[in-house]
Parts: sequence; C-alpha cells; structure tokens
Amino acid sequence: MMTDTDKNLFNLDELSGYKVAEDYNDVRGWNVKDANNRTVGKVDHLLVNKIAERVVYLDVEVDTVLIEEGYNTYQDRVSAGVHEFLNKEGENHLIIPIGMAIIDEENKLVTTGQIDSSTFAKAKRFKKEDVIDFAYELNTIRHYRRDKTIHSSNNVDGFYEREEFNNGFQKRDLE
Repeated sequence: MMTDTDKNLFNLDELSGYKVAEDYNDVRGWNVKDANNRTVGKVDHLLVNKIAERVVYLDVEVDTVLIEEGYNTYQDRVSAGVHEFLNKEGENHLIIPIGMAIIDEENKLVTTGQIDSSTFAKAKRFKKEDVIDFAYELNTIRHYRRDKTIHSSNNVDGFYEREEFNNGFQKRDLE
C-alpha cells in the first residue's frame, strides 16, 4: 500500500489553488475515443503532478464494452497458462498521458490517435479510490508505447518531461 506521502498524482479538484487554465478546456465529462474512433470511456478527473505543477494524465472511467472485451481477452490467456493481469470487479479506470490525448473542442471529445481499443482493453485498470503509484505509471506508458525498454530506473524527477506529457493540454486549432 502506498501512503499519501508517496503520492505524486492528485485530482485537480482536491488541490486548492489549481484550476484549469483559462485558455484550456475543462474536458471532465467528455467522451474519449481511441485511434479507431471507438469510445473508450469518459474523462472523470484531471490528474496533476505537484512537482511538474500541471495536469499530466486524464483519469478515464472506462466504458463497460471495453471492460467486457478486456475480460474476454484474459479468459483464453489464463487457461493457456499465460497470465498478464486480470482486472477485478470495480477496476474501471485508466490513465491517459496528457500528451497522448488530442482535445477536439468543437465536438467536446478527447481522442487518442496513438492508442487503439485493444491496447486499452488490455491495460491494467484501477478502482476510482486507488492511489496510483509510479510503478503503475511506468507500466502504463510501456504498455501504450509497446516498449518494454522504458526502464524502471526512470524516476519521478524529469519523468513528466517525456514526450508523452508534452504540450500537455493542447487545444487543437481549427483554423
């Protein structure tokens, strides 16, 4: 179990003095679509890293269709003796690095051009009240990038300088 002192991600609304900057959209409640334009879920929270002093993840409440797909994915694997991870009942949240999200202001939609629904379906999820630790963050980036070489020697210092967090909350100019 992690203690709050180890916690480096906070919901925007639990931090006083943090709010969505005026020139950015508050995307909470917006639908999230994957690279193939399939609905993944809805943005539930914005996760802030206090050191980076900005939003670094979207916390997404996952659509039940995706949960069922993810569950079926593991039925076969488990019987074959290969065990990645099994999402338990109630684990229906995912994080998306802010730099991997595209804000479509006109349609009030968040899209993820780089991540498809099968990748989302196979991602390790968490319960809404869980504290997200850094190991989970690392594993998520590895999974989305399909890159096992992202080393665990990465630590929180400088981690949010990675391209997955770039440009964070960019608005897409429609001009």
